[in-house]
Amino acid sequence: MKFEEFYKTLSGKKYYLFTSEDVLSFYPREKKESLKKLLYRWKGKGFIRALKRDFYELIYPEEYAISDMHIANRLYAPSYVSLETALSHYSVIPEVSMAVTSITTKPTRKFRNLHGLFIYRTIKKEAFGGYYVERQGDFDVLIAEPEKALIDFVHFKTFRGKKRAILGEERMDKNIIAGMNKKKLEKYAKQYNIDVEEVIYADL
Repeated sequence: MKFEEFYKTLSGKKYYLFTSEDVLSFYPREKKESLKKLLYRWKGKGFIRALKRDFYELIYPEEYAISDMHIANRLYAPSYVSLETALSHYSVIPEVSMAVTSITTKPTRKFRNLHGLFIYRTIKKEAFGGYYVERQGDFDVLIAEPEKALIDFVHFKTFRGKKRAILGEERMDKNIIAGMNKKKLEKYAKQYNIDVEEVIYADL
């Protein structure tokens, strides 16, 4: 297989991020070991970039602008963007998080590559939800609703030993929080056995 053909196929399907299994689905007659050797060779030539083991990015002949949140979704799945990154996205907290923070049902992980730091926090399967698909450029991003992002954040704060979250200490925009859907907050909080009145509304 020539790289020109490979690039045309993957870019045409907008697979700028891919695994060897993705490639095999497009080229079922290709042998897995032969493909791994090709990927290794193309990586050495600077045609593709490894973001983690068996997860690559097309970077030649041009590097495509891919949302870091979309990369986070693909880097470790199933996952959705939440916590500080989502709260910053909704202007609930003022600063942009230095890492892309996500929720997963898989073991907690951290990955660092040229795009930055990606952090994944583990929750139980029953609480894995409350996210939607947001279009960012040419890519879909799974991101928590504002209410779920806040409850995910509170969960990990209380999990670390605090009896209640002091939202004022977190420099959160109380006006935005006050405008959130209370039924959704209560629904997501129930999954973590969090008392919304005590940990959120008491500080507003």
